[in-house]
Amino acid sequence: MRRFKEIFIFVAGAAPQIITETVYALSRGKPSIYPDEIYIITTSLGKRCIYDSLIKGGIFDLLIKEYNLPPVFIKKENFIIPQDAQGEELEDIHSKEDNEILGDVITSFIRDKAQDQSARLHCSLAGGRKTMSFYLGSALQLFGRPWDRLYHVLVSPEFESNPDFFYKPKKNKIIITKDKNGRERQLNTKDARIILAELPFIRLSQKLTLQGTNFRELVAEGQKEIDLAFVQPELRISLANRSVSIAGKTIGLQPMLLFIYTTFLHQKIKECVHPDRLYCCDCRDCFQELNTLFSLESLKKLAIYYTSLYKCAPLKTEEFLSKWKYGLPAENVRQYLSKIRSIIQKEIPDDSLWPLYVIRPIKIYAASRYGIRVEKTKIIFE
Repeated sequence: MRRFKEIFIFVAGAAPQIITETVYALSRGKPSIYPDEIYIITTSLGKRCIYDSLIKGGIFDLLIKEYNLPPVFIKKENFIIPQDAQGEELEDIHSKEDNEILGDVITSFIRDKAQDQSARLHCSLAGGRKTMSFYLGSALQLFGRPWDRLYHVLVSPEFESNPDFFYKPKKNKIIITKDKNGRERQLNTKDARIILAELPFIRLSQKLTLQGTNFRELVAEGQKEIDLAFVQPELRISLANRSVSIAGKTIGLQPMLLFIYTTFLHQKIKECVHPDRLYCCDCRDCFQELNTLFSLESLKKLAIYYTSLYKCAPLKTEEFLSKWKYGLPAENVRQYLSKIRSIIQKEIPDDSLWPLYVIRPIKIYAASRYGIRVEKTKIIFE
């Protein structure tokens, strides 16, 4: 099983209990999960409350020792505090500007931590103001990976937000509290229930390419991509019938044109350098320079497709390889690509659709590499 670096991330206000309750709940789960790093996004007021209670008060160390958890430290640098335009830490969230600053800080932090492919993020949105929870969940939707997790901790009502309850101790303890009428009552910690609800969320990081620097820009950018998105129809190719079918439209191609087109489909599927990835998205690593893709060595490897076009007539393939014994010149290939483009554009006039199915170049280090954008899972050889 893959071993992740487990990073616990909290949004919190003046109630430090959600931190110890979440750490306790994950450590008691199956499988148990222990933090390698802990980060707390809060205000300067929240930082004082949490630090004084959990760190100076020794509550966090007590939890670690009582349940024999792997040691982890919460230092002052593990607190993420938003700052205003003057560089002052926010004491609390009072204004629209404070909310926007907070959203940008949370989003930027999650984005940064999600860059580490060896780390798994465990995000708890139980604490802090409601906007903090919203921003944390939204940031994880934008940048979370399939292995990242989002939680909400649920505690028995009588123990919820109780200033003397931080986790369920091994030995029962009596907590004195007051009811709504001010009468004292005793609570037994053995009766406490701490439940960690894992919340599903839509993961967009593999679907969207986001360049924005703040939360508003990212949301607007993401919405634009979603508005323009559509389901890619299958691309079916039949060498025997010398045709391709796109969105149910069958298009006949001359043998040489179909061979050229098939070469790029082969490159997309058979030569994929990321076979473990389910989706191509914006990956262009299969794109190749024409001289490389149509060298004599490549033509020999791809000759099986040419043979299939002529119903397994080996002489045709020998003639083909003899004619292009130095490989297929790039200029010839570009002419073929232009013809293929014209045919597909004519048969599939939807200008939001056909660009996915024509062969197009990209510039990499001043050289042009060619490939097809359609998702590899949508290509079917018949």
